[in-house]
Amino acid sequence: MLFTKALRRDLVNLAGVVFATLFVVMLTTSLIRLLGRAASGRVDTASVLPLIAFNAINVLPVLLVLTLYIAVLMSLTRAFRDSEMVIWFASGQSLLAWIGPVLGFAAPIAALVALVAFVVSPWASQQASEYQQRFAQREDISQVSAGQFRESVAANRVFFVEELSDTGNEVRNVFVTQMQGGRMTVVVSRSGRIENQPGGERFLVLEDGRRYDGNQGQPDFRLMEFGRYGLRLEPAGATVADEHAKVKSTLALIRDPTPRNLAELLWRISLPVSALLMSLLAIPLSAMNPRVGRSINLLAALLIYVAYNNLISVAQARVAEDRLSFGIGVWVLHAALLALIVVLFWRRVSLPRFTLRRLVLRE
Repeated sequence: MLFTKALRRDLVNLAGVVFATLFVVMLTTSLIRLLGRAASGRVDTASVLPLIAFNAINVLPVLLVLTLYIAVLMSLTRAFRDSEMVIWFASGQSLLAWIGPVLGFAAPIAALVALVAFVVSPWASQQASEYQQRFAQREDISQVSAGQFRESVAANRVFFVEELSDTGNEVRNVFVTQMQGGRMTVVVSRSGRIENQPGGERFLVLEDGRRYDGNQGQPDFRLMEFGRYGLRLEPAGATVADEHAKVKSTLALIRDPTPRNLAELLWRISLPVSALLMSLLAIPLSAMNPRVGRSINLLAALLIYVAYNNLISVAQARVAEDRLSFGIGVWVLHAALLALIVVLFWRRVSLPRFTLRRLVLRE
């Protein structure tokens, strides 16, 4: 039908604009946050772009659900505002006739949301976790950034390097302080470099410097000048697998039904279900009252979405704490929203009949 084709064209155009806007905002926010972490040394600068990509994949389901909701709501609201719905109703069709076209547009997006939530997003979370673990377990000198104090892996040594070569193997104007058994050692040097020993050990060899030894809080420090001084770099430990439920595959969550795994599974299931339900909810919410204006409908739509999303997070947290059964939490909120959708449809469809009946009785 003509109205159906026009609706699909409007939905595609609006969804593209809304998704592009939300995606740019998300990318900008992630870039600012990760650049700040990279500047403070908590993230490797070479990993910023991969981490942004993995974060984009993780938030993609939520962006798609919100895009679908806003696109359907704005498209049908415009149809009411431009009196296109008057022609639709005059042709003998009701608001229920829009369910088919809207679900036809929402179903592929919901399938994409399910694919990302169940398969792609856990993989992206695992890759991001491995990037962060590899950086956290690098050798002491590998984490040093020029002009910044950096603590070692064992938390007993602090490095400061004024200049660092492009290869990362040579340093200048080095300051190192180390605590061991209540005794403090301070080493300052003009230059240094990393040397590999035959046994596989790595040393930071400092040249032309001084070493201060003494007990903390006491003035009896000993001074020693050296031409060459070696500091053994702590080797990186083996990478520990991340046991967080977010990085586990959906099949692994099902095989190990712990409360935290079930909570993550509940969240993944809720994403494609919410995509379909929110698209249906947008149909009755788009029915605009000319006396009130569309701002009330948009405000109500926003409040319902925020409340629904927050309640899903609450249910997820309660399942993780083993305070709510997974069998109840996985469907109760969706059933409540579906009941609200039915009530709103009933009111929108039956209200004109009641109004017409009242007018006939008054006459």
